[in-house]
Amino acid sequence: MTDQNTNPRSVLSHHSLVAYQVAVEFLVAVKAANIRDAKLRDEAMRSAKSVCLNTAEGAGRVTRADKARAFAIARGEAIEAVAAVEIAGVVGDVDEEAVRRCVGLAQRVVGLLTRLVR
Repeated sequence: MTDQNTNPRSVLSHHSLVAYQVAVEFLVAVKAANIRDAKLRDEAMRSAKSVCLNTAEGAGRVTRADKARAFAIARGEAIEAVAAVEIAGVVGDVDEEAVRRCVGLAQRVVGLLTRLVR
């Protein structure tokens, strides 16, 4: 995949949104965590993907209310994804360093999305 974020001619609004960039970084971290429990891994990955998709959707919406709704959904998905990683950590299905990395990125993306919702 090419890095569209560095394309100065990109007209896609999500490319310049820091929250989207952090959401993608979070998705990569969740995947790299390699959760051993298949159901938790699936839940974490679906939610982490949804963070990216809903953040991009919010960036592309026009009205303030539509933007806020999409960003709020993305925020909830981030919390769900990180909870799945944390639960996997509690039961020994992922290593503690992976949990710490995901929690740190989740805190960052949730903070960014919270500001975008307001």
